[in-house]
Amino acid sequence: MNALEELRQAQRKEASRIPQFNVGDTVKVHFRVVEGEKERIQVYEGIVIGRNGGEGPEATFTVRRVAYGEGVERVFPLHSPRVEKVEVSREGVTRRAKLYYLRERKGKAARVKAKERTSTKKKS
Repeated sequence: MNALEELRQAQRKEASRIPQFNVGDTVKVHFRVVEGEKERIQVYEGIVIGRNGGEGPEATFTVRRVAYGEGVERVFPLHSPRVEKVEVSREGVTRRAKLYYLRERKGKAARVKAKERTSTKKKS
Protein backbone atom coordinates (compact mmCIF):
# COMPACT_ATOMS: atom_id res chain seq x y z
CA MET A 1 0.00 0.00 0.00
CA ASN A 2 1.21 3.46 -0.78
CA ALA A 3 0.99 6.39 1.65
CA LEU A 4 -2.22 7.77 0.14
CA GLU A 5 -4.03 4.46 0.52
CA GLU A 6 -2.83 4.13 4.13
CA LEU A 7 -4.17 7.60 4.91
CA ARG A 8 -7.57 6.71 3.41
CA GLN A 9 -7.80 3.56 5.50
CA ALA A 10 -6.77 5.42 8.67
CA GLN A 11 -9.48 8.06 8.24
CA ARG A 12 -12.19 5.59 7.30
CA LYS A 13 -14.94 5.17 9.90
CA GLU A 14 -15.94 1.70 11.03
CA ALA A 15 -19.20 0.36 9.65
CA SER A 16 -21.12 0.92 12.89
CA ARG A 17 -20.32 4.67 12.87
CA ILE A 18 -21.38 5.26 9.25
CA PRO A 19 -24.81 6.90 9.36
CA GLN A 20 -27.65 5.12 7.58
CA PHE A 21 -29.61 7.56 5.40
CA ASN A 22 -30.81 7.82 1.82
CA VAL A 23 -31.41 10.47 -0.81
CA GLY A 24 -34.58 12.40 0.03
CA ASP A 25 -34.16 12.16 3.80
CA THR A 26 -34.12 15.32 5.91
CA VAL A 27 -30.99 15.16 8.04
CA LYS A 28 -29.19 17.17 10.70
CA VAL A 29 -25.42 17.09 10.15
CA HIS A 30 -23.39 17.89 13.25
CA PHE A 31 -20.19 19.37 11.81
CA ARG A 32 -17.15 20.43 13.84
CA VAL A 33 -16.06 23.98 12.94
CA VAL A 34 -12.70 25.46 13.97
CA GLU A 35 -12.65 29.22 14.52
CA GLY A 36 -9.22 30.41 15.58
CA GLU A 37 -8.30 28.20 18.51
CA LYS A 38 -11.88 27.38 19.47
CA GLU A 39 -13.92 24.47 18.21
CA ARG A 40 -17.68 24.24 18.11
CA ILE A 41 -20.29 22.01 16.58
CA GLN A 42 -22.52 23.52 13.92
CA VAL A 43 -25.78 21.80 12.98
CA TYR A 44 -26.74 21.94 9.30
CA GLU A 45 -30.25 20.69 8.51
CA GLY A 46 -31.57 20.02 5.02
CA ILE A 47 -32.59 17.46 2.41
CA VAL A 48 -30.03 15.01 1.04
CA ILE A 49 -30.10 15.60 -2.73
CA GLY A 50 -27.26 13.27 -3.69
CA ARG A 51 -24.70 10.72 -2.60
CA ASN A 52 -21.45 9.94 -4.41
CA GLY A 53 -18.92 7.17 -3.88
CA GLY A 54 -21.17 4.70 -2.07
CA GLU A 55 -19.60 3.73 1.26
CA GLY A 56 -16.00 4.07 0.04
CA PRO A 57 -13.30 6.28 1.54
CA GLU A 58 -14.06 9.17 -0.82
CA ALA A 59 -17.84 9.01 -0.37
CA THR A 60 -19.67 12.34 -0.11
CA PHE A 61 -23.25 13.49 0.31
CA THR A 62 -24.87 16.80 -0.61
CA VAL A 63 -27.36 18.51 1.70
CA ARG A 64 -29.61 21.34 0.46
CA ARG A 65 -31.53 23.83 2.57
CA VAL A 66 -33.24 27.15 1.99
CA ALA A 67 -31.94 29.94 4.23
CA TYR A 68 -33.50 33.41 4.02
CA GLY A 69 -35.11 32.59 0.68
CA GLU A 70 -31.82 31.46 -0.87
CA GLY A 71 -30.95 27.83 -1.61
CA VAL A 72 -27.70 26.67 -0.01
CA GLU A 73 -26.01 23.36 -0.78
CA ARG A 74 -23.12 21.87 1.13
CA VAL A 75 -21.08 18.76 0.36
CA PHE A 76 -19.91 16.66 3.31
CA PRO A 77 -17.37 13.82 3.20
CA LEU A 78 -18.95 10.72 4.72
CA HIS A 79 -15.77 9.56 6.50
CA SER A 80 -14.58 12.99 7.64
CA PRO A 81 -13.54 13.22 11.30
CA ARG A 82 -15.21 16.66 11.35
CA VAL A 83 -18.64 15.11 10.79
CA GLU A 84 -19.67 14.22 14.34
CA LYS A 85 -22.98 12.57 13.53
CA VAL A 86 -25.85 12.58 11.07
CA GLU A 87 -29.38 12.43 12.48
CA VAL A 88 -32.27 11.48 10.22
CA SER A 89 -35.18 13.69 11.25
CA ARG A 90 -37.54 12.61 8.42
CA GLU A 91 -37.35 9.84 5.85
CA GLY A 92 -38.41 10.75 2.34
CA VAL A 93 -39.77 8.71 -0.55
CA THR A 94 -37.98 9.31 -3.86
CA ARG A 95 -37.73 7.53 -7.19
CA ARG A 96 -34.48 9.21 -8.24
CA ALA A 97 -30.86 8.83 -7.17
CA LYS A 98 -30.19 12.57 -7.45
CA LEU A 99 -32.72 15.26 -6.56
CA TYR A 100 -31.18 18.10 -8.57
CA TYR A 101 -34.62 19.08 -9.83
CA LEU A 102 -35.30 20.60 -6.38
CA ARG A 103 -32.96 23.45 -7.32
CA GLU A 104 -35.58 24.93 -9.66
CA ARG A 105 -38.52 24.38 -7.31
CA LYS A 106 -39.74 26.94 -4.78
CA GLY A 107 -41.92 26.71 -1.68
CA LYS A 108 -44.26 23.75 -1.34
CA ALA A 109 -43.22 22.39 -4.76
CA ALA A 110 -39.75 21.68 -3.33
CA ARG A 111 -41.04 19.21 -0.74
CA VAL A 112 -40.33 15.49 -0.71
CA LYS A 113 -43.03 13.06 0.39
CA ALA A 114 -42.53 11.52 3.80
CA LYS A 115 -42.18 7.77 4.12
CA GLU A 116 -45.18 6.11 5.72
CA ARG A 117 -44.39 4.82 9.18
CA THR A 118 -45.95 1.50 10.05
CA SER A 119 -47.11 0.97 13.58
CA THR A 120 -46.54 -2.39 15.21
CA LYS A 121 -49.80 -2.76 17.15
CA LYS A 122 -50.75 -6.17 18.40
CA LYS A 123 -54.12 -7.41 17.29
CA SER A 124 -56.34 -8.47 20.18
